[in-house]
Amino acid sequence: MNYQHIMASIDFSAQSQNITQKAKNLATVYGAKLSLIHILDNIPMPQVPYGTVISLTEKTDNELLEAEKQKFIQVAKQLDVIDDCRWLVWGNPKQEITHIADQNNVDLIVLGSHGRHGLALLLGSTANAVLHHANCDVLAVRIKES
Repeated sequence: MNYQHIMASIDFSAQSQNITQKAKNLATVYGAKLSLIHILDNIPMPQVPYGTVISLTEKTDNELLEAEKQKFIQVAKQLDVIDDCRWLVWGNPKQEITHIADQNNVDLIVLGSHGRHGLALLLGSTANAVLHHANCDVLAVRIKES
């Protein structure tokens, strides 16, 4: 079975480019549609309920949000991801990644994994949570700590 819809989850870390490039390469190999998701969980937005997909075209007064939008749009353009396959979501990364994947028939999620050990491993990570809750395949790209 070939993948038809691949979604890369990015966080704008230094390693995100490695993750998106792997997703782009897989989409090319399989002839799959490529989507991109970024979960906002570090910007205060008290009036916005968790799980809200943020418009990439409507301007707001929130400078932090506007900066995140611009970074996200730039990455999406570099990867040739069409507008309908771009999701900027305010919420919990573990929940929103799997929710958007389910809603959009994604059959492979590509995201980064820090390969934590000890207490961090016991508490879990976004990659681990997505791996255990996704209804599709998950590729966790190893992120090496510098």
